[in-house]
Amino acid sequence: MTIAGKIVSTIAIPDGVTVSQDGNILKVKGPKGELSRNFAHPSVNVAIDGSNVAVSCEFPTIREKAMVGTFHAHVRNMVRGVTEGYLYELKVVFSHFPMKVAVKGDRVEIDNYMGGHAPRFANIVGGCKVKVNGADVTVEGIDIEAVGQTAANIERAASRGGFDKRVFQDGIYVIKKSHKVRE
Repeated sequence: MTIAGKIVSTIAIPDGVTVSQDGNILKVKGPKGELSRNFAHPSVNVAIDGSNVAVSCEFPTIREKAMVGTFHAHVRNMVRGVTEGYLYELKVVFSHFPMKVAVKGDRVEIDNYMGGHAPRFANIVGGCKVKVNGADVTVEGIDIEAVGQTAANIERAASRGGFDKRVFQDGIYVIKKSHKVRE
């Protein structure tokens, strides 16, 4: 919404979620956990306004309008994360050599990828939980960036250059993204 040279974007705070601000750091706490993020920008302001979080900028340039939209999306993702969570589903696909995927500590280990002798590893970022059930891998958590990066790490660890992807389709691929974690 634009009001006399000022752009304001608001995000409603649902019941069961508390939002607090300490300088530029915004903390969102909900039933699934707590997230915090630094929203420092010289001309874009993030403030708590009753039961809303307001992102505003006076006399914005095109870049500042884009930053208002970016901050709005980050706050919305934080609120959705602490209330619903995020879930990425991946599928292990192989036709030549059977792959073995297992979670070991804070890494995912991929054995026998394309018949290789050395295992491949993918780091688990943030507080994500990775579960392997046969050919299905699920990554879930409250931070959308950590969940997405963990899924990308797993997908990237099971990729191999120099092969025609239309023929050699072995790998681990994201098949579904959702923002409701199964209970």
